[in-house]
Amino acid sequence: MPLTLSRRGFLAGSAGFIALHPFSAAAQAGQAHLRLMETTDIHVHVWPYDYYADRPVDTLGLSRTASIIDAVRAESTNSLLLDNGDFLQGNPMGDYIAYERGMAEGDIHPVITALNTLGFDAGTLGNHEFNYGLDFLMKSLAGAGFPMVCANVAKSLGATPREDDTLLPPYVILDREITDGAGETAPIRIGIIGFVPPQIMNWDRKHLEGNVQARDIVATAAAYVPQMKEEGCDIIIALSHSGIGAADASDGMENASVPLAAVEGIDAIFTGHSHLVFPSSTYADFPGVDAEAGTIMGKPGVMGGFWGSHLGLIDLMLERDGAGWRIASHMSEARPISRREEDRSITALVEDYQPVLDATQEDHDATLAYVRRAVGQTDAPLHSYFALVADDPSVQIVSNAQTWYIEQMMVGTEYEGLPILSAAAPFKAGGRGGPEYYTDVPVGAVAIKNVADLYLYPNTVRAVSVTGAQVREWLERSAGMFNRVEEGAVDAPLLNPDFPSYNFDVIDGVTYQIDLTQASRYNNDGEVVAPEAHRITDLRHDGAPIDDDAEFIVATNNYRASGGGHFPGTGDTIIFEGPDTNRDVIVRYIVDQGTVSPRADANWSFRSMNGTTVLFETGPAGAQYAKDIEGMTIEPAGNTDAGFAIFRITL
Repeated sequence: MPLTLSRRGFLAGSAGFIALHPFSAAAQAGQAHLRLMETTDIHVHVWPYDYYADRPVDTLGLSRTASIIDAVRAESTNSLLLDNGDFLQGNPMGDYIAYERGMAEGDIHPVITALNTLGFDAGTLGNHEFNYGLDFLMKSLAGAGFPMVCANVAKSLGATPREDDTLLPPYVILDREITDGAGETAPIRIGIIGFVPPQIMNWDRKHLEGNVQARDIVATAAAYVPQMKEEGCDIIIALSHSGIGAADASDGMENASVPLAAVEGIDAIFTGHSHLVFPSSTYADFPGVDAEAGTIMGKPGVMGGFWGSHLGLIDLMLERDGAGWRIASHMSEARPISRREEDRSITALVEDYQPVLDATQEDHDATLAYVRRAVGQTDAPLHSYFALVADDPSVQIVSNAQTWYIEQMMVGTEYEGLPILSAAAPFKAGGRGGPEYYTDVPVGAVAIKNVADLYLYPNTVRAVSVTGAQVREWLERSAGMFNRVEEGAVDAPLLNPDFPSYNFDVIDGVTYQIDLTQASRYNNDGEVVAPEAHRITDLRHDGAPIDDDAEFIVATNNYRASGGGHFPGTGDTIIFEGPDTNRDVIVRYIVDQGTVSPRADANWSFRSMNGTTVLFETGPAGAQYAKDIEGMTIEPAGNTDAGFAIFRITL
């Protein structure tokens, strides 16, 4: 059953010393300004601190976003503060709590402590809330001083969504008093409903299978929203931990916010999951989206970045409509906590909100101690600046560790003796994370913070059984990272900006080349769109052309093995499910080796193309390593406005 709360004191307080928002300033009797605030994809970034680099930063941190929250409340007469999910996992503080400190009865997770400190009104779950298991999730949520909702995850399914036994209440109705332009108060019923991508059933199968089930986002909304209207909601807000994607609904879609916004009865929509900003030019050409007006299917929407980088704002001018309220006009904005200058420096736009730091200081200090533990040595630098264009040491050490582990696990099984390959992808490779978002571990001691930097996610090790033909197709899917390039082209853009780096699997144990003159065989949904195209050439195992019928074991992670990324040879080919996380395996491997030598073995390269040059972007700090890339001519070619360095490769 849904949860209904009553709370008075909806007035944000006197804003006499701060300029009011135009809606608050213009509101008259029977009109009221309601400001809705969103945080999304915080990923445990409570402090403005990069635990991987072990230094403070100005581009992230809920303690910084909190300063905007304080100011925004003062600009408005009435406000609500909502979280849109992915708060429980994503940095070493999250891992420290889950794996070291744990959650005993009565403990409060530091990110929940921070949200409580800021007086959140409601929140929903993101897909990463499930990474540590349901028991950890529920213990963490027990400390929340505000309602958490999620409509499309159920312990058991009924004949319709409204008959489901949901893991959390599907929605909450906030009964509040709203103050109009004449200073008079009146009741208002605000419904908050939340959604998470149904893909959690693949991504965290080991935690969820047999325990919960997930429904389609849009179908679930269509069932519950009329019920919320029946219960007298004046305004219904959708917390959609789902990106802005296609306008047409399809069953089980991951990025469903556009068709969700079209559901009758939803008045405003908060989005997330994609780690992007809306309104922004990023979404200028998306069907059903007005990137200038900040609307999705004509309704106000926002996406507030990630890691606390922005505060999403939706401002509603409400008018009395009989005994209730209706939206007369609206505005949307994503307000940043920092600004990148032309010289690529960062200017902080706000200071920390000290109460958040004070409330979480102890866990911050414990996290620092946790990440600084040394586990071994490396005799070569571990960096990911060139991980998308050449065989790379940061990916190589992950592959080495996975192979080392699975070799041991196969002993005594029916698969012992089969050739073992290892698939690994770069996680920190710039992109939406920015020009500083790269792994960079110097020669010397390797600490836990470095291992977490090499492998961002708490995935667990898996092994799959595949054929040689499936290995080839796996690599074809991975080669979607690159744009098609005509032979003889000059300074053609190399990287496909819509292809996430975590889907760029390099498979060790085979050698191969990538032919960029060919079209990508697969699209981002793993569908064959160019059946005649074959980018992968000269694919060999032990020096001989690979046999399509040969059997191989591929070491990977639970996300990929369970079908994440839609790779051929995954989804139903799992032969081993490890109890250990990939990070733990890397730590064990380094401890076992004492000193690791993670030099890339150059097992893949681009096919030579006469007179052809391509451009790619990477972090400026990567320039020092360009000369070390084997068999490739790389030279600097300028910088981008976003702070990336441009390099030219002669193919």
